[in-house]
Amino acid sequence: MQAIQNKILKRIQGKKRGWVFTPSHFLDLGSDMSVRKTLQILCDRGQIRRLAWGLYDYPKQHPELGDLSPTPDQIAKALADKDSSRIQPSGAYAANLLGLSDQVPAQLVFLTDATDRRIPVGRQEIVLKRTTPKNMATAGRISGLVIQALRYLGKEHVDDMMLDKLARRLSCDDRQQLIKDIRYAPAWIGAVFRQLAEKDE
Repeated sequence: MQAIQNKILKRIQGKKRGWVFTPSHFLDLGSDMSVRKTLQILCDRGQIRRLAWGLYDYPKQHPELGDLSPTPDQIAKALADKDSSRIQPSGAYAANLLGLSDQVPAQLVFLTDATDRRIPVGRQEIVLKRTTPKNMATAGRISGLVIQALRYLGKEHVDDMMLDKLARRLSCDDRQQLIKDIRYAPAWIGAVFRQLAEKDE
C-alpha cells in the first residue's frame, strides 16, 4: 500500500498545482479500491483536496488567500478525461467566456458525448449535458464556443455592437476556423460567421 501511495503522490506532485483529477487517473498504479484509499489518506493529510465525490485537485496556493479554486474548465476536463469524452462550454457560460455577457451563471453547462452528470462545486454547479454528434463536431474549437454562445443569446440579440465585440475577441485564424466549420452552424449563425470573416478582409 505504501508503494502505491508513493507512486500516486509522485504523479500528483509531478503535475502543476491546479491539476484536477479523478481516481481513474491512477488505475495503472493500483486497484480502484487502493487508489481511492490513498486519495483519502492524502486528503486527510492536506496534501490534496476533495472537491466532490470522486473529484480532487492539487490546489494552487496564494500567499494571502490560501488554496485557490480550480476553474470550471479544469473540472470539466478532468471529468471528460475520466470518460474519454469531449466537452463543449454552452449557454450563458459560453457567452461569458467570449465576453458577450457579464453574467457568471451559477450553473455552468458543458455539452458532452458521454453521460449526463451534475457536480456541485462550492456555490456553483457544473452540468455535463449529453447532446448530439453534430453539436459535438466542433467541440474544443473556437467555432463550437461561438455557436453555443450565439445560440444562447438568440438571433434577435446579435446586433452590430455584439458583432464588433465578438470580432475584437477573434484572431484571423479564429475567423478562418469559423468558415471551415460553417456547415455545423444553424443558417443564421452561419450568416454571422460570414459577417465576422468579412471584418477580417
